[in-house]
Amino acid sequence: MAVAVLVPVHDSPLSPGAAFLPRALESLRAQTAGGWEAVVLDDGSPDPGPVAAAVAAAGDPRIRLVRLERNRGLGAALNAGLDATTAPVVAYLPADDVWTPDHLSALLGCLADPAVVRVRSGLTEPPGTAYDQLVQVAHRRTGDRWTEREELETDDLDRLMWQRVDAGGAVAETGAVTCSWTVHPGQRSRAIRSAFDGGLNVFRARYGVDRPLRFSSTDGADVDEVGRYARFRSRRYEPAADGLTVLVVGELAFNPERVLALAARGHSLAGLWTATGLGDSTVGPLPFGDVDDLGVVDPAALADPGAAWRRAVRELAPDVVWAQLNWRAVPLAHAVRTAFPDIPFVFTFKEAPQRSVVRGEWPVLADLVTGADACLFCSAEERDWFALALAGRVDPSRLGVLDGDLPLGEWLDAPLTPKLSDADGEPHAVVVGRPSGLDLDWVMELAGRGVHTHLYGQQRAPGTTGSWQSWLDEALARAPGYVHLHPPIGPDAWVPELSRYDAGWLHRFSSANGGDLRLATWDDLNSPARLPVCLAAGLPLLQQANPGSLVSVERVLRAEGTGLLYRSADDVADLLAEEVRTRTGAAAAMAARERHTFDAHADRLVDLFRSLAH
Repeated sequence: MAVAVLVPVHDSPLSPGAAFLPRALESLRAQTAGGWEAVVLDDGSPDPGPVAAAVAAAGDPRIRLVRLERNRGLGAALNAGLDATTAPVVAYLPADDVWTPDHLSALLGCLADPAVVRVRSGLTEPPGTAYDQLVQVAHRRTGDRWTEREELETDDLDRLMWQRVDAGGAVAETGAVTCSWTVHPGQRSRAIRSAFDGGLNVFRARYGVDRPLRFSSTDGADVDEVGRYARFRSRRYEPAADGLTVLVVGELAFNPERVLALAARGHSLAGLWTATGLGDSTVGPLPFGDVDDLGVVDPAALADPGAAWRRAVRELAPDVVWAQLNWRAVPLAHAVRTAFPDIPFVFTFKEAPQRSVVRGEWPVLADLVTGADACLFCSAEERDWFALALAGRVDPSRLGVLDGDLPLGEWLDAPLTPKLSDADGEPHAVVVGRPSGLDLDWVMELAGRGVHTHLYGQQRAPGTTGSWQSWLDEALARAPGYVHLHPPIGPDAWVPELSRYDAGWLHRFSSANGGDLRLATWDDLNSPARLPVCLAAGLPLLQQANPGSLVSVERVLRAEGTGLLYRSADDVADLLAEEVRTRTGAAAAMAARERHTFDAHADRLVDLFRSLAH
């Protein structure tokens, strides 16, 4: 039985497929089963040379090369392979994987049964993956096509293809382990999954995706950037005659579209992005447009005097560099400042200096803060922490405060929803993001007092991000009417979805700094990203009181009257009962929410830029 073997490959510094390709092709040529043809599918490698050289070195006329001029994604590459072949059976050999010599013959043996439409072998490493991997599968050629990037990008091959193929017949197993799924940092699946430090923006950076994505990971949730950013992509912002050219450097975290507030004021924006950000730290090419993309900078190119990113910055000649936002972006921000010391440089830093210390990058961060023309921190406490940590090295007058991850104001323009408590008489509080500090005992204490806990957007990831997994199932079983799990929502749904609740949870933690910022932790200094989200929906915030300590968010809540400050579960129940009765916190939140948008601070940021640029 003839077999078409599809060999997808992408070669770049972050996804070195060409280095693996000779090994894969050797394992193909060693097959005991004959009658195969193979198509190596180069999915837009920036430099086509290494892939082409590997195919040529194989020296086998049965192996052809098909190149996609730009990266179009796994689905498009495999569909190109289907178009280029005609054999009645299709098998898959990703460039970084390996077959044993009897792999094809074992698969074909199962397909001799006409009832079988798809067959899989076992994997040497790792066994028991969440879905059948390409390397272990062969199937009859059907009319089915792989889902392409325009519809969905996901690591879930069931959704991309297998479900449709399987509808046509039986799925069999060879019962033998005849292939290896190679685990390495450059895997596509690792770029997608948050459990491996991936995510939508890691994926975007790795493959240079220049359009909004519909994106899903097997350890996360679906994100529809196409719908979320449609309103922005339909707009065009005209530069003003006196507009500045602003180079954004680093990453934009959760609320990237905030930068459009500057475009709306007539300023031209360009972006230069870190390659080592987290999956929820937005990098370009940005999915909403109006920011010229200068590319993602590989860590190896930071110190290279001839690197393309340096040429791009010189050609742009920006009026100001605006570097940001979290600790992952520090090395790139420092490299840009060092390379272009004459360009006015503003550094906006949100979190967390403690991570820079752990990573051994405190000297870099310290040099960046002391060398920038101006630094803006997420809270007064974080600003003062840096002033203490760098006493004698930094001019305090160059240190200011601006939470760099505030949302764009127009997300607030949405209708409020009636409160659930107005219907059932019981308080409902919501967690947006990971339930930091919440555990089984605490949630059960709340449920026992009639308090509902609603969890939004939990990710299945290791460490603190996924710690909820250890207690959620038991909580749902013990208090099914009081613990609720919801899918994540985007900013377009914040107001209508979250406004039905009575309060939002901030991080639950005990501060031990005793009023001394030198002892402050990340939680003490931070301004949580969920704060403006809940305020947008008119929700007061539940925050554990820490008398005697300096805690940034606690100070803000007290000043604005938006906090429900508690010490015990009884306090929480009493505070929520009072809130349901009076809606005092909700009124304060509605009064404060505009101050927690980026638009409210954009003009003073531009004034700072102008003061440095002229």
